[in-house]
Amino acid sequence: METYAQILLIAIPSFLVLVLIELAYGHLKGVQTYSFMDTLSSLSSGITNILKDSLGIILIIVSYPFVLDRLALYTMEESWVLYLTAFLCIDFAAYWGHRLNHSINVFWNQHIVHHSSEEFNLACALRQSISGLIGYNALFLIPAALLGVPAKVITVLAPLHLFGQFWYHTRHVGKLGWLEYILVTPSQHRVHHAINAPYIDKNLSAIFCIWDRVFGTFQEELDDEPCVFGTLKPVQSWNPIWINFQHLWGLSQDAWYTKKWKDKLKIWFMPTGWRPEDVQQRFPKKIIEQVDLQVKYAFDYSKGQKAFAVFHFILINVVLVYFLSQFGEFTTGERSYLATVLFLSIFGFTSVMDGFKWASFFEYGRSSVGVMSLVFLGMNSFMANHPTVQGILLFYFLTSGLSIYLLKNSIPQREGVISI
Repeated sequence: METYAQILLIAIPSFLVLVLIELAYGHLKGVQTYSFMDTLSSLSSGITNILKDSLGIILIIVSYPFVLDRLALYTMEESWVLYLTAFLCIDFAAYWGHRLNHSINVFWNQHIVHHSSEEFNLACALRQSISGLIGYNALFLIPAALLGVPAKVITVLAPLHLFGQFWYHTRHVGKLGWLEYILVTPSQHRVHHAINAPYIDKNLSAIFCIWDRVFGTFQEELDDEPCVFGTLKPVQSWNPIWINFQHLWGLSQDAWYTKKWKDKLKIWFMPTGWRPEDVQQRFPKKIIEQVDLQVKYAFDYSKGQKAFAVFHFILINVVLVYFLSQFGEFTTGERSYLATVLFLSIFGFTSVMDGFKWASFFEYGRSSVGVMSLVFLGMNSFMANHPTVQGILLFYFLTSGLSIYLLKNSIPQREGVISI
């Protein structure tokens, strides 16, 4: 995990620079593909994913070494052929894992956050899941195991394979000629993120588009069918933590309310979007039917409200950088504490920007508990070797409460609790 944290210290600034370049390019060209809170929501989602992965919050039920030990027919020797084979196997596994997420209700929950943005840009590439809490992806790597691809090679190539999926989340690159027959391109991935009827559940490949062409899920971007982005049931929130579990909550409610015991079990494993007939009639959910009439989720924020969001985002990133740079020096308890602070901070400020009345009280509570936690744990003993982050946290907790007080009369208001 320490190595992973160090890699992220390089990757994160690189991604942010590319996001800023795309944002500036869109401004100069007069074709802006970014909106204020959608961008902060995407970047905040990336932070939650980093925290989850850094802490290793996942239950591995099938690991690649386990599969490799039992299925390997022979062991491939170190060569370029080994690395090419391993990369192709990882890409093959990514296709089928991705297809599963799009096909079955319960698995869609761990992928919906990536599709939740109603924009399409490099920032939305960072909308990665924290709800994939059970590890089973090694099952899709059975071809690699049969060929005897060493686990260390998979470990080295997997992050590179993931990072290689960043660049094509853009609307500023058109079709790329002959490359369209080999690689996943921006044009192809725009189709994948679109909710237009011809585009739904198409172009599921990660790096090489051959899998879509072979297994019947390829769809070219059509000139007369402009892509409309998001999900058929819009998430209506900037809160990445809520978005991660929104679909799961909806499934749980449907399973509770349906009268048929068969449907209580069936709902989890049916195709994405399936609901029992009785709950569909009793609790209908609005689905976008005419994509060209879609109205994007948005608020008209004042400069003060935008300053509030930027302030929180900057402080969260300051703590995150310190968390990653000193990862090996923190105890397990200190890592868990800092991660909890960051999770709650992201949940709090995005809920405020969503306009929920209770969000202000949540922020007051978070700030108060944050200050008391430092005092209770003892600033001279807890994180004794990290006085800098102690000071940053104390400053952040105190100013968080003050910022809510200053904005209390200008925060957009939205009735009720988080809805599904």
